Amino acid sequence: MELELGKPIIFFDLETTGINAARDRIVEIGAIKVMPNGAELKLEQRINPGIKIPRQTSNIHGIFDEDVKDMPTFKEFAPELIQFFENADLAGYNSNRFDVPLLAEEFLRADIDFDMKNRKLIDVQTIFMKMEQRSLSAAYKFYLNKKMENAHAAMADVQATYDVFKAQLDRYKEIPYEDKNGNLTFPVVNDMKKLAEFATFSRNVDLAGQIIYDENNAVVFNFGKHKGRKVTDVLEKEPNYYNWMIKADFPAYTKKVLTEIKLQGFNKQ
Repeated sequence: MELELGKPIIFFDLETTGINAARDRIVEIGAIKVMPNGAELKLEQRINPGIKIPRQTSNIHGIFDEDVKDMPTFKEFAPELIQFFENADLAGYNSNRFDVPLLAEEFLRADIDFDMKNRKLIDVQTIFMKMEQRSLSAAYKFYLNKKMENAHAAMADVQATYDVFKAQLDRYKEIPYEDKNGNLTFPVVNDMKKLAEFATFSRNVDLAGQIIYDENNAVVFNFGKHKGRKVTDVLEKEPNYYNWMIKADFPAYTKKVLTEIKLQGFNKQ
C-alpha cells in the first residue's frame, strides 16, 4: 500500500550501548525516508559512542568496540543527520518509548535543537499491541475460538488461564522457536521444568526482576546505573549502595535477596 503523505516520514531504528536514554549512546542508525511522491531515501551509519559497549549488549546486536572505533561520533555526524531528519514525521518499532527519546538526547548533547513540536510520531508496536491484544480474554478467543464469560471474576479468570495453557501445549507441541542466535528448539512441551525456563524473558533472582542471572550465570543488577554489573562487585566497592536499596522503596523480597547475597559474599571472603 502506498502511503498517503503530506510531508516526509522517516522509519528509523537505533542500535545502542544500552536502554537508558539519559546515559546510553547510539552505535548505529538505520533510516528510510519516504517522500510524499513515494520515493525512498535510505541512511545507514555506525557511530562511535565515545563509551565502551557492554559485552552483553554487543552479543545482542553484533556491534563491538572494534567495529566503531574509526566511525564518526554522533556530534560529528549530527549535521548530516539533522538535515536528513528535517521536516519529517517519525515512525519505528517501540520508537516512542526508546528510539525517539534517545535520538533527541543525542542531538541535545551535540548542541542541536531537535524540534519535536511539528512532528507526528507513529509507533508500529503500539498499533500491533492495540490491534492484537494480549489480555486473557483475547488469549481465550485466540486459542479456544470462543468468547470468555465473566472476565475479571477470579474463578472465571483462573479457569480461562488453565484452559489457555492446555491449548498452548496442544498448539505449539511441534512448533519450533528461534532464539536471538538463530537456534531452533521445541520448548513448549508437557514438562513444567522446561516450561518454567521458557516462560520468562529473564532469570530472576528476586521476584521483581531487579536482580537476575546473566548469560554467564552471574548474579547481576537489572536496573539503574549498575545494570549488568555483578551484585557482589557493587556491594564490595560501594557499600552504601546496599544501605540505599534497603532504605529505598524496593519490594521486601528484593531486600531479602540482596541481604542474603551480601552475607554470602562476605562469608566467602
